[in-house]
Amino acid sequence: MLTLRRPVPEDLVEIRAAYARSEALHHPWTWAPEDFERYLAQQGRYFVCPEGGDEILGTFNISGVIRGLFQSGYLGYEVFCPHQRKGIMREALGLLLNEAFGTLALHRLEANIQPGNEASIRLVAGAGFVREGFSRRYLRVGGGEWKDHERWAIVNDDWVER
Repeated sequence: MLTLRRPVPEDLVEIRAAYARSEALHHPWTWAPEDFERYLAQQGRYFVCPEGGDEILGTFNISGVIRGLFQSGYLGYEVFCPHQRKGIMREALGLLLNEAFGTLALHRLEANIQPGNEASIRLVAGAGFVREGFSRRYLRVGGGEWKDHERWAIVNDDWVER
């Protein structure tokens, strides 16, 4: 069993270590944050932890939330070594979608994924996200070159029906 929790300043040492030991897993898809204090303070940041424990297994971020008629946000996530390929993020994504569509009352959540990131695509597809399109040179990853991304999204009606 897993739980989601909000970061606290005391997580600083552990989250830095988690990104450091996961560098080979995350590259070329994502990089560690430049400012960990700001990262920990992000309003939409959630840590994946074992139920009853504080160890950080992975992270989610719901960003760019627009309210009003849109009620939508963007999803980012990472699992940390050695917790990959154990189904942790699949279970945790269910918790996160309950948070997004229940607690936050969002209508839509979008994940933008580089086309070669097959594990990430399997994760969102398995949770009911639908591929909606392709964005050329969408995001400047790791301060390097602009990368193409596929747009995957899920709306609250589709999640509730699951």
